[in-house]
Amino acid sequence: MGETSVDGAKMTESPVVNTAVKSDKKANRNSLFSWILVLALLGAWLSVGVVWFDIVDYDSVAGTLGGVIDADGDGDFDVEDAKVLLGLTEKLVLVASTQQSLDETGSSKEQKAESPTAESEKEPETSFKSVNEELDAETILVENKDLPHSSPVSTLNVEHTLESTTEKSTPPIQIQPETPATQPVSEPLSTLETTELSEEPTPESKTEPEAKKKKPKLLNKFDKTIKSEINAAEKLRKKGKVEESLHAFEALVQKFPHSPRSRYGKAQAEDDMAEKMRSNDMLLKAVNTYKEAAELPDAPPDLIRATLKRRADRQQFLGHTRGSLATLEKLVQIFPEDVSLKNDLGVAHLLMGDNKSAKRIYEEVLAAVPNNGFAKVHYGFILKSENKIAESIPYLREGLESGEPGTDDGRFYFHLGDALQRTGDKSAYDWYEAGHQRGHFASVWQRSLYNVPGLRAQPWWTAKETGYTDLVKMLERNWLTIRDEALSVLDSNSGQFLPEDENLREKGDWGQFTLWQQGRKAAASCLSVPKTCALLERYPEATSCKRGQIKFSVMQPGTHVWPHTGPTNCRLRMHLGLIIPPKGCKIRCTNQTREWKEGKVLIFDDSFEHEVWQEAESYRLIFIVDVWHPQLTQLQRQNLSPI
Repeated sequence: MGETSVDGAKMTESPVVNTAVKSDKKANRNSLFSWILVLALLGAWLSVGVVWFDIVDYDSVAGTLGGVIDADGDGDFDVEDAKVLLGLTEKLVLVASTQQSLDETGSSKEQKAESPTAESEKEPETSFKSVNEELDAETILVENKDLPHSSPVSTLNVEHTLESTTEKSTPPIQIQPETPATQPVSEPLSTLETTELSEEPTPESKTEPEAKKKKPKLLNKFDKTIKSEINAAEKLRKKGKVEESLHAFEALVQKFPHSPRSRYGKAQAEDDMAEKMRSNDMLLKAVNTYKEAAELPDAPPDLIRATLKRRADRQQFLGHTRGSLATLEKLVQIFPEDVSLKNDLGVAHLLMGDNKSAKRIYEEVLAAVPNNGFAKVHYGFILKSENKIAESIPYLREGLESGEPGTDDGRFYFHLGDALQRTGDKSAYDWYEAGHQRGHFASVWQRSLYNVPGLRAQPWWTAKETGYTDLVKMLERNWLTIRDEALSVLDSNSGQFLPEDENLREKGDWGQFTLWQQGRKAAASCLSVPKTCALLERYPEATSCKRGQIKFSVMQPGTHVWPHTGPTNCRLRMHLGLIIPPKGCKIRCTNQTREWKEGKVLIFDDSFEHEVWQEAESYRLIFIVDVWHPQLTQLQRQNLSPI
């Protein structure tokens, strides 16, 4: 419709004028768009120029941003990092535990062999092996083939390892297929960096805000010029494309043999391949490549630290404990102020059974950093192995209370509680409860550390409940024959009954004569009691039990055995009474106390706390037969490591 002029005359719109106005508006829009496009292109070319000619020092820029240029931890700066910088998402903080490698996803079977144990058998370890429950007998990754089965495996050999407060074994370590009571227990070994994203915090740095921790600098000046190629290969590795990543890093190493970061990436890819292939040979290649990377000229200090730490960890995993120790000693020489490396070196000495050297190292750490929780728990652990019970308590307690990485380990809760019990301090059960709440113990009473989840758990059993009624009947039917053979050895003074050496006694004399240990027959011992051994040969539930023993036990009057627990829930323990005084001999398991009877079998689960008193006027003689827990499958029985 038309418009009306001032004088009232009606006017119509001019098509020519309208067209001109529209053309001007369109021209303005096109002009604005052109300028925006020009500016965008200039910005893009400027960015290319900055990157291509390395105009900006990105490390210093990252420093001004609080070290969060790679805030989402994916190895580069992208939209997700920008969101973090703008406060739209939270920064990912990676904290390396002193016990687990950041890239480890599997676990390998750790094996331990122990010397004959005491009446209820050893307590969860004072040995320094990684404590882990048997998740599933089929979860075996890389086998420690260099670790001899015959050597006590799993002990820090804490000279007389603390079963109850000592246990004899000498372990490999690290990735393991067992998992403590409920959660994997951290193994006090070094955490090894596997990526460029994070670095293990030292105890001193724990006091600083996590966000201020600097990302390790793994690139030297030359590697910065090939950063895009390195990142491309690394992204393949992080995405799980292991073979492609390995080929990419191998090509980089061939093209740039002097590049430390390329060789480090190759070692990491070989490490990943070893786990994927379950191959020790491939892992050995990775160990050698880590060494090559650390020895290249101009290797950045952070890369040397990360590379050698990972190398030491993989060496320990392969059972090359001496090689691992040498690598850690080199690290400490290069970085003498790094307390975390000294702590790892202390653990390596413990794994070698060299408690004296480990003790010296932890004394040095505590002199420099008195509140270092990791050093405290390990130092307390060593003191307890030396039977310095009261002295060990404050170190164990304060170390656990620190909450530092590497302190949340079932062995430390176990040995603190045990030390408190031996000094009459009832707060022991508070620490057992804390260990239970942390997932290290199945319950306050059941404190074994090497367990298979889901097995029926009760302190006392009947023959019918075990399903081993034939074995029980055989033992009770032939108890006189078994007794007479034991007495012939005992009376001969041949020295075959050996003193209990697991530090389980408060007082008294207690000897044992072993016929089977860890599923292996002691042929020489059976020559002295041939009828007893012949009777047992037909019962594989006992003779093949790699987590138990078959032995005679003699206890003299005036003997008291401290409250303690065995190391595993994978067995049950049978006691056949042979010579039982009329009064004064009793055994408590949890809160139930029972007495032996001649010719009768008692059955209990020694992973529960138990205690023994011998207050009679003459000795007590029993026959101990360990059997597999009836709910374990045949495959599990075959694959479980010995204890």
